[in-house]
Amino acid sequence: MSERANGRNGGRRSVWRRTPAPPQPPAAETPATAPADGTEPPSIVQAALYRDGVRVSSPATLAETYRALREQHSGMAWIGLARPSGADLHSLAAEFDLHPLAVEDAMEAHQRPKLERYGKTLFVVLRAARYLDAPEEVDFGELHVFVGPDFVITVRHGAAPDLSAVRRRMEDSPELLGLGPEAVLYAILDAVVDGYAPVVSGVQNDIDEIETEVFRGDPEVSRRIYELSREMVEFQRATRPLVGMLHALMAGFAKYETDEELQRYLRDVADHVTHISERVDGFRQALTEILTVNATLVTQQQNAEMRALAEAGFEQNEEVKKISSWAAILFAPTLVGTIYGMNFDRMPELHWFFGHPFAIGLMGVVCLTLYLVFKRRDWL
Repeated sequence: MSERANGRNGGRRSVWRRTPAPPQPPAAETPATAPADGTEPPSIVQAALYRDGVRVSSPATLAETYRALREQHSGMAWIGLARPSGADLHSLAAEFDLHPLAVEDAMEAHQRPKLERYGKTLFVVLRAARYLDAPEEVDFGELHVFVGPDFVITVRHGAAPDLSAVRRRMEDSPELLGLGPEAVLYAILDAVVDGYAPVVSGVQNDIDEIETEVFRGDPEVSRRIYELSREMVEFQRATRPLVGMLHALMAGFAKYETDEELQRYLRDVADHVTHISERVDGFRQALTEILTVNATLVTQQQNAEMRALAEAGFEQNEEVKKISSWAAILFAPTLVGTIYGMNFDRMPELHWFFGHPFAIGLMGVVCLTLYLVFKRRDWL
């Protein structure tokens, strides 16, 4: 942390507390729209210079910010950028001696959350998140923060977090803002972590609904479980590294002479991060168990359907056996009667006295034999 900022305020105690900010109008800290002439819009969102926690100027360009900071000889510059161009980042790197690797990460984005120190500059990558109610999705944003002895540079890739709200909260707490760049870093970390709470609540509601759908037998629930599990993997990647990052910051309290009040705030943020990380781990475990239960229920349902089909097929086979058996039994007398009913003059036994009784007896013997055979095989 900055020795210069700590020395400026001695041991003053901040009256700022971790309470939810009152409702504010929509954030103004958004990238400017493209000019009518088709040129690229400026990436600088807002820049301000502060002395003892009070804003003293609001430069419109990076060049004006550099000039005002040099003339001021004290205080701090807070520069906010959104999807900046390479030219802006290189300009900042030249002015504030930013490390090329950190500048490259800020330009390319898609970085994992991390905390690295390059000399007197601290480089922090954060993954902010917000829950979208309508599509039931988690939207992730990326934020890069450069913290130096007398400057804070934020590079935002995405809609979250709302840094204009962070700036307002800090300006409403000049004693905390007067602690310097490390206080701004704390406020940003606090805003990112607070933004995880609605996501946790939204995911918990989704899991409750999924459990109901699983036992209701909804066929689309497997897809919903899979999609939510994928989002929890991304959420876990965003929250888990923060635990180690905050512990690394706390390990440097003595070395960088961090203000005691600020130490308390950072420990509070660390506690919140640990709690959220544990909740996310629990969500992943719960979704895994729900997916297993759903697979078991689907298997049981399929087995029940197959058993019902097998029973129906067995019953159908039994009916076919009965029909076939009776058809065979009736076929025998029909065959004999058909042969002897042709009334040819030269047929054996045609004029025999016992011809008719013999034919009737033969039909009865064949039918009885077939009946006994089918009965023994349980076809009848």
